[in-house]
Amino acid sequence: MATSTNHTYGGSRAWSSAMRTPTTLGSVQRLGLLALGLFWLIDGLLQFQPYFFRHFVDGVLAPNATAQPGIIGDPITLIVHVLEPVQAPFNAFAAIVEVAIGLTLLTRRAVKPALLVSFAWALGIWFAGEGLGGIFTGSTPNAFTGVIGTSPLYIVTGLLAWPRAQSDGQSSAPAGLLGGRGARLVWALLWIAGGALWLFPANYRPDALHGLFSAAPGGAGWLSTLHSGAATAVAGDGRALAIALAVISAAIGLSVLSNRTERIGLMASIPILLIGWVLAEGFGAVFTGQATDIGTSPLLLLFAFQLFALTAERTPDSSRLQVAAAGSQA
Repeated sequence: MATSTNHTYGGSRAWSSAMRTPTTLGSVQRLGLLALGLFWLIDGLLQFQPYFFRHFVDGVLAPNATAQPGIIGDPITLIVHVLEPVQAPFNAFAAIVEVAIGLTLLTRRAVKPALLVSFAWALGIWFAGEGLGGIFTGSTPNAFTGVIGTSPLYIVTGLLAWPRAQSDGQSSAPAGLLGGRGARLVWALLWIAGGALWLFPANYRPDALHGLFSAAPGGAGWLSTLHSGAATAVAGDGRALAIALAVISAAIGLSVLSNRTERIGLMASIPILLIGWVLAEGFGAVFTGQATDIGTSPLLLLFAFQLFALTAERTPDSSRLQVAAAGSQA
């Protein structure tokens, strides 16, 4: 009995020790958690807009079932029917969940549970609220507004922001659960796919960019004027600009695969994303009273800054060898 008691006590102590394992929070995690917390908080506050208490089902969810294959469209239609009678209470619940995620990440308390909830919530939004980005509807996505939609980027940036236990001999764990190599691969795939989208017929027409900027959500007079001016400026030049954007996008994606070009590519992505956020997304349509989130570009900007922070925290192999050699000589 004594042996069993000691074994139980030892197991309990080991479990407590594991739960207290120190985690590191490098600049990638700090940046990610604060930005994600702010984004989720804004999204939750946007969900409190009066429009969604009356039109969350028919204005946001129902359109995502259109042109979908049955395996996707039918469940979305079922969700629409279930939520229709309780539209207002469910919208309030959704807003509270997003605000709670945001506040928890901003205060950095219960970070891991909050991130897990955010991943599950983002997946739900991606399916029912975005129709999986429309990738199975046969329509060509706009490269400016995202290849797969906005919600998956909350998961990607959240995985990078995940605090990790410090390993022996490791001064920091800056890359979260995704890892530096995984993050760069995701970045490369997103930008290369975005470059390919510019060459699809819907985005390659001479009037494609003109139509995109003209149809961008406004909601404010000055923003609509800006969209109109930009649409006029690119009228008839859509094909040449699409080729240029395709090449630039592919180069930005490939840049992170080399240490020498990574920072250059990440910096080059910033003006492209800002242009897309303003001229194609209209700041996520926040001035229309019908925005559910702040848009795709801010998430990609966060992703870029996270990768940039990784390059700053990464120590070259040669430097590590020099440090180790100096330590052994001392």
